[in-house]
Amino acid sequence: MANHSSSSAIICASFNQDNCGFAIGSRDGFRIFDAGTGRLCYQRAVGAFSIVEMLFSTSLLAVVGAGEQPSLSPRRLCLFNTDTGAALRELNFLTSILAIRMNKKWLIVLLQDKIYIYDLNSLTILDTVDTVPNTKGLCAFSPSLDVCYLGLFLQARLKDLCYYFDLELNCHYILIHAHRSPLAAMALSSNGMYMATASEQGTIIRVHLVSKATKSYSFRRGTYPSTIYSLSFGPSKQLPDILVATSCSGSVHVFSLALMVKQKSKRSSGIFKSMVPRTINDAFEPTHHHVLHNAVPPGVKSYVVIRGLEKPTGASPSSHDAISRANVSIITHNGYFQEYSLSINHLNECSWSMEREFNLLTAIV
Repeated sequence: MANHSSSSAIICASFNQDNCGFAIGSRDGFRIFDAGTGRLCYQRAVGAFSIVEMLFSTSLLAVVGAGEQPSLSPRRLCLFNTDTGAALRELNFLTSILAIRMNKKWLIVLLQDKIYIYDLNSLTILDTVDTVPNTKGLCAFSPSLDVCYLGLFLQARLKDLCYYFDLELNCHYILIHAHRSPLAAMALSSNGMYMATASEQGTIIRVHLVSKATKSYSFRRGTYPSTIYSLSFGPSKQLPDILVATSCSGSVHVFSLALMVKQKSKRSSGIFKSMVPRTINDAFEPTHHHVLHNAVPPGVKSYVVIRGLEKPTGASPSSHDAISRANVSIITHNGYFQEYSLSINHLNECSWSMEREFNLLTAIV
């Protein structure tokens, strides 16, 4: 477990759209790293940044200041070129920017109660969407040009609902009943087909099939409440094999969607289904839950992604066979990068091994 004198050495952290690189913002500036090698690719020490977003592995960054210096306003978005070290364009807003999302076609700017959707190449405003107050800046974005979806949340009287709309279809809305308590985290699969959500309670993680606005799977993270800091699906063209989460307890949680699908399929075709009511049948579902305890100091914010998956020899990439190995990468806000190898055998038994760990704030180009 990494320890550091400051629990908030990093203000923001994000992986790029294909998880091959990541960016961090601190009170001193921002840094860009290669996730595969850990190499520091670029750094700029000009003040504090609250948002640093990469566009795949290009030289384009979207950065927002933390407001600690007059020139770095949290209401100003700067599109920055790392090759030239110069700003390409600045966009100013009336209130603070809470989140930025990009792909090679769209630029999404999220404010507390409004979203601006731009054409990235021309920076023409394509649409604005009024939202309920979203002080956490929660949103989920699938960056593929083939399926470009954006997920938001709507707080209703009894349940938190998710907005979900297709940017190619003039913001076609779908409402998803997510949780009874306010949302704390949400994520879309890379193909936009599935959305994962967690409430402020943090005891249940839900995976929704977006096209039908239905809850497909539920996983119990734990019995006691815990703040979910991040959710991320494994890479897949269909149903992702696994979902990973980090929480304020310092644990990393991995949920096996593939195994649940496989066992549901077996049960639905057996005599057990005809004998047991649907509600009871669902209650018997195994958790398919693997935990790495004390990966991060408790209370330290963290961001996790799955950077690679391996399946058993001979398994089809689209099959629901269990994975044999996953690369789990974590950025901690006390200033560390960690990568673990998770191995799962045919009995659903797992083992973790740390592959590497390094300090993000002391790395040099």
